[in-house]
Amino acid sequence: MPDTPALIVPYMWIGDFVRCHTVVRVLRQRAPTRPIDVLTTTMVAPLLDYMPGVRKGMIVDLPRKQLALSQHSALARRLRPEGYGQALIMPRTWKAALAPWLAGIPLRTGFVGEMRFGLINDLRTGERKLPRMVERCAALALPKGEVLPAEWPVPQIIVPPREVDDWRRRHGLTGNGRRIVALAPGAVGPSKRWPPDYYAGLARALAADGKDVWVIGGPSEKAVAAEIAAADPAHIRDLTGDDLRNAILALDGADLAVSNDSGLLHVAAAIGTPTIGIFGPTSPWHWAPLNPIAGVIETTTELACRPCHKPDCRLQHHKCMRDIPIERVLQAIAGLPSSLRR
Repeated sequence: MPDTPALIVPYMWIGDFVRCHTVVRVLRQRAPTRPIDVLTTTMVAPLLDYMPGVRKGMIVDLPRKQLALSQHSALARRLRPEGYGQALIMPRTWKAALAPWLAGIPLRTGFVGEMRFGLINDLRTGERKLPRMVERCAALALPKGEVLPAEWPVPQIIVPPREVDDWRRRHGLTGNGRRIVALAPGAVGPSKRWPPDYYAGLARALAADGKDVWVIGGPSEKAVAAEIAAADPAHIRDLTGDDLRNAILALDGADLAVSNDSGLLHVAAAIGTPTIGIFGPTSPWHWAPLNPIAGVIETTTELACRPCHKPDCRLQHHKCMRDIPIERVLQAIAGLPSSLRR
């Protein structure tokens, strides 16, 4: 249905939400004038303001661990007047397909998932044969049975320069001639986090080398950010908070970013900020951004347990992260070619 509006129901974690912009771009390549809307939560909605090709976001904050039928019904009533011809439903859950079905969207595309027969009427199989998340999402934007391309269009986040300038003035971050490094010390699950004292040591070394450091993340990173900023309060700023837009604008304004395997790694890469990703329990091949990043850092210690892809270290040693010294990250930053430096 190339002429009718399409609704994308993405994963709502930041990194996966960014990945789903590839789906937008695939749809746009095939039908350049087709309106494309994206279901979103309040938390990740700011990303849509900077994703080309998206007409609008449909914001809804559904509870994660309960059915909340009345809220799904209310969402369906909002969706119905939009005249969507297709809903592309990325999550495999039964609940993710409920509102599009209640809204009567005629074509509802998704993988079989939780026995969603009827709720999904354009059923796809073979998801488990697709090792990377990007293929699992973007394959739904193609007709059934079509061979997947060798390369996918990468996500894009485009921030107007004036918006960054205004944001910097509001936060007292006007230029002082020092280059800026953004640090993103958070991640879903403690096993994916490089230790806070390592980030503090990195920030201290960067500040001593004449750089300003911005620490970004959500409210759960506030304590870590305070620990990092204490290393040199004059040149390290805590910019964590509950508005994702702050992190987006900070990443666009920074000259370089260093991040764990987290949603903000994907945001930085999609913006085009040179970014170094620190990977411990996860495989970069599976989970790194589709966009190119400036560097991937992994432990050189041979660990039979890695990659485990677990949020907590089951063996309690966390060696996949603790064995990455601060010096390696500093060397990676110093070794970036000038073409990658803003």
